[in-house]
Amino acid sequence: MQNTEEPETVEDDDPRRMLGGFIRVQRQMANLSLRQLSAMTEISNPYLSQVERGLHEPSIRVLKSIADALNVSAEILFEQAGLISGTEKLGDEATESAIRADQRLTDPQRHALLGVYRSYVETNRSGETTRKKTTRKEA
Repeated sequence: MQNTEEPETVEDDDPRRMLGGFIRVQRQMANLSLRQLSAMTEISNPYLSQVERGLHEPSIRVLKSIADALNVSAEILFEQAGLISGTEKLGDEATESAIRADQRLTDPQRHALLGVYRSYVETNRSGETTRKKTTRKEA
């Protein structure tokens, strides 16, 4: 008697597998072994291996720890995990808050950077309004 059942496979577009692949690539780019990453994150080597293979869905704490160790934005890992959407707006205040919180900048540098950022945002808003008016007139 032959086994006619299809073997269970994980789809290539499975979010856990995509996340695991992304983490593996980032780890390899950082020239870290799985054991080194495990030591840096205080997450067990077997669990990290399973995450990289898409067998587990890591918690936010685990993702944050991995992001810190790999010097990657936690938001990028959250997006890869499907916890937030890339098109999801984090609010107009998010960028300004990040600039204000960055301790690597001096107060004058923060002030200058905020001024430049706000001018770009305002220019883009004005440009969108102009484009919308032009499109309506053409219609």
